[in-house]
Amino acid sequence: MEKDIFIPLLIGTLILGGLIIFVGYAFVEPAEIKAVESTATTTVTLTVTAEISLTPPSEITMAPAITASVNSSIGGTSTSPWNVKTNSENGYILTLKDDSSPALATGTQSFADYATSATSTWDVASSTYQFGFSVFGNDSPAVTWGTGTDCGSGGTPSTTLYYRGFQGLDNITVATSTAVTTTSGTNTTMCVAAGQQEVYAPSGIYTTTITGTATTN
Repeated sequence: MEKDIFIPLLIGTLILGGLIIFVGYAFVEPAEIKAVESTATTTVTLTVTAEISLTPPSEITMAPAITASVNSSIGGTSTSPWNVKTNSENGYILTLKDDSSPALATGTQSFADYATSATSTWDVASSTYQFGFSVFGNDSPAVTWGTGTDCGSGGTPSTTLYYRGFQGLDNITVATSTAVTTTSGTNTTMCVAAGQQEVYAPSGIYTTTITGTATTN
């Protein structure tokens, strides 16, 4: 009798214990096999260094020659302008200066520098012979240099450009930008003009050297 009771009780106990173990394992197993992870970061750094280059124009031969009967001569860099290339995010400044004062000279003779205090349309003062320059381009302000898009024709300077003289050895800003240029660069055309008014310029070969400097902003 006691044996008959004990065996079913034992079997029930084993079954109940098995269920408890199975259910417990079902809860415990996910915790045991769950992946362990750790998160970290890294930084990638690239430095783009600002560079700038300036390509000068070809040499300028003014035309026509000034004579006793020809009072005006011009020249320019339309086919070979100053060209600035830069990747500076703040753009560039282009300046020009002459190597002598007055600028255009031969021996002891020289053309007087055109007005240096401000730009103006070309108009040689009476009883003088003068030399000056102007520029045009996308980065040269029209309020300073005028709206012309060529240097003139037939020896006569453009009437829509504003001219000035070089100011000793001082740098004169002719173009500015606040952004990178294209890969082909930005062009600035320089025009030069010389003239005589009611006086003869002494004969000779007059020359000058103009230096351009491009600087990143």
